Amino acid sequence: MSRLRGWDRLTLAAVPTAACCARTFTKCTLRWWEATDVMDDALLIISELVTNAVKATGPNTPDPTWSDVRAEHVLGVQLRVVDMNLYVEVWDRAGEIPTPKAPSADDEGGRGLLLVQSLTRRWGTFRPPAGGKIVWAELPLTKAPDLTPQTPPLPHRVPSEARAPEGKTKTQVETALMERVLEGLRRL
Repeated sequence: MSRLRGWDRLTLAAVPTAACCARTFTKCTLRWWEATDVMDDALLIISELVTNAVKATGPNTPDPTWSDVRAEHVLGVQLRVVDMNLYVEVWDRAGEIPTPKAPSADDEGGRGLLLVQSLTRRWGTFRPPAGGKIVWAELPLTKAPDLTPQTPPLPHRVPSEARAPEGKTKTQVETALMERVLEGLRRL
């Protein structure tokens, strides 16, 4: 029988600095869980998935200022450990399902999902009833993480430029990520 060992999530504004915040969150969480065996791959994956979510749902300005960010410019990041697998999950409100591209040697982008595909056991998308989509990736762990540390973790602190704005979409991301956890529990 499969077992959910732990999960944590973070909600961010869909701005370019979100990728850095998501990497920091991932690094701290995996260290806390003592699951550093997949750290490098998880950091690359979270960077790619968050960057795609920012492109799909962030403000359409090259260098957005805080005044450009609206209530719908939100994304969510979630890490889950089920048995000996780490799930890296990113929610955005866009409905388009991402597909790997076949970039030419001269293309400067378009390799992100190919990288995700090569680093993971499997990856895919989930359409939560709350809306939007979750792109997820599964990484096998080489040892069981320790999810019962002796001291409590620090609260999540997000820099103001990446803090998710209040509104309906922020509530939607929390609901959608929880629906992903519930869907995983149903499959256990």
